Amino acid sequence: MNKGKLYIVATPIGNLADLTFRAKEILESTDLVACEDTRHTGILLSHYKIDTPKLSFHSHSGQAKVDKIMVYLQGGKDVALVSDAGTPGISDPGYVLIQAALETGIEIIPIPGPSAVITALCASGLPTDKFLYLGFLPVKKGRQTIFKKIAESEYTVVFYESPHRLRKTLEQLSEFLSVNARVVVAKELTKFYENYYRGTLSEVLAKIPEKPKGEYVVMVIP
Repeated sequence: MNKGKLYIVATPIGNLADLTFRAKEILESTDLVACEDTRHTGILLSHYKIDTPKLSFHSHSGQAKVDKIMVYLQGGKDVALVSDAGTPGISDPGYVLIQAALETGIEIIPIPGPSAVITALCASGLPTDKFLYLGFLPVKKGRQTIFKKIAESEYTVVFYESPHRLRKTLEQLSEFLSVNARVVVAKELTKFYENYYRGTLSEVLAKIPEKPKGEYVVMVIP
């Protein structure tokens, strides 16, 4: 029996119209969609009238869930792996499944599309020929080390931050950066309230609300 294929499918980071034609075809034709949140992905699938079965696969999924998906693949079923938004395997648990599939000879096929990192960078106005991506910063342990690494970087540094930690992170980062360091904070990419805050750290902090809401990508050139 031939083994199935594992498709790594990028999905919209906000605007549902950003789903590619190829991604739609794959989501329609595969036997299963493995997704972080079935309700969240269900909105996307419903929008495009796709009725492919869904199975949750998130950061709290154990080995049993990986094994279950592998049974599909080993049995000749094709599986589409998606995250809540953007490209799977970037700051989500997708790499665990991808590693398991590779170890058993499953073919991996990436379906490119939206990525919050690239979307933010291309409109930031900061150098993009080389950049350092840090994902989500540690909540407690290791933050000082990360801030030092950002300050010492020769390239544009990109990371994600939650709204309730955004201001605190920028304030802490200001202790390590020069006053002239350039900062861009992208808010709610591709959504109705999309916005960019640009300037020095002090200028950006002055523009950001006291109680930010939404999703943020922070970019810094020390």
